[in-house]
Amino acid sequence: MPLPILALAIASFCIGTTEFVIMGLLPEVAADLGVSIPSAGLLVTGYALGVVFGAPIIAMATAHLPRKPVLVGLAVLFVVGNLFCAISPNYWTLMAARVFTAFGHGAFFGIGSVVAASLVPRNKRASAIALMFAGLTLSNILGVPAGTALGEAFGWRSTFVAVVGIGLISVAAIAWLVPSDVAQPSGGGLRGELRVLVKLQVWLAMLIAALTSASLFTVFTYIKPYLTEVSGLSTSAVTWVLLLFGAGMTIGNIIGGRLADWKLMPTVIGTLLLMALLFVGFRQFGAIASVAVGIVFLWGLLIFVVVPPLQIRVVEAASEGPNLAATLNQGAFNVGNASGAWIGGVALSAGVSYANLPLVGAALALLAVTVAVLSQALDRRAPVIPLPADSLLRP
Repeated sequence: MPLPILALAIASFCIGTTEFVIMGLLPEVAADLGVSIPSAGLLVTGYALGVVFGAPIIAMATAHLPRKPVLVGLAVLFVVGNLFCAISPNYWTLMAARVFTAFGHGAFFGIGSVVAASLVPRNKRASAIALMFAGLTLSNILGVPAGTALGEAFGWRSTFVAVVGIGLISVAAIAWLVPSDVAQPSGGGLRGELRVLVKLQVWLAMLIAALTSASLFTVFTYIKPYLTEVSGLSTSAVTWVLLLFGAGMTIGNIIGGRLADWKLMPTVIGTLLLMALLFVGFRQFGAIASVAVGIVFLWGLLIFVVVPPLQIRVVEAASEGPNLAATLNQGAFNVGNASGAWIGGVALSAGVSYANLPLVGAALALLAVTVAVLSQALDRRAPVIPLPADSLLRP
């Protein structure tokens, strides 16, 4: 792995741990702050909405700035935000700290993916983005299970203190390893970045991302009570299941990068179809603990097969100004995160059982397939042209 991409991967590990660990700590947070589990689940929604609204604001505010200082600044924002999470005295303060932390999420992954793609040859760009996202997937193998165990043993606040330490390492790594002149803003500035947003394929790619994430978070937000109540697993066993989910994400991320460099849209469509089938399998066989554990692993694998393809799809569709579009795509993923967590909570409040919740995820995955098929059909009329070798660099 090139050292600059390694630095980005360390930061993405920190960000991934921040985003996902709360789901393993919902019962602890709810009990400590005196709220219900569905209310605690809104901390997931709040973070996701912070990404959605923060992504365009940060991207536009930094469009004319060199990429390295922006990335360093965003990593510092995560350190400060997690510190506020650790010392939050009540639910609403924690919600505000989560939203503040999330403001830099979309911009970091959007700008970081453009930087990563600029460091390698054209036919390796999806794989380079996958390497950066490897930190995010590894956070689900190491960061989330370790953070969950730490929170259960010493209180959920200790988890956020640990994330602050990792964040400081990421700040130092980016400052040291990322070149100062990499992927500088194009001469078009903010106006050039905004022009690409009129392209239909850019919006279709972001819609696919949103629906894919919604299908995941409809169920995954409530995975702990699902596994304990439906599958009959102990609370301690859930930590190890989350570890398997992270392992699946890591493997899927690597596979997705390579498949996207080969056949991008067929990879997206085929993977989403498999996800819909997996949700149905979760509904039918989730009460069998061993089967549920296997499904969670495959679920993690499939969800991250589509991440590198969708990110490079947006970067290529918005080749004249990729930074804002790539950042907005991270916002799209988090629109899906927020929508999925909300849809799952509404379904549960309306009387849908944890056992039937995967069927809602399946319906959303099939909607994503429909949009992906439409996007591919439009490609046959006006194909998305891969970026030229120097398109991500200042002329």
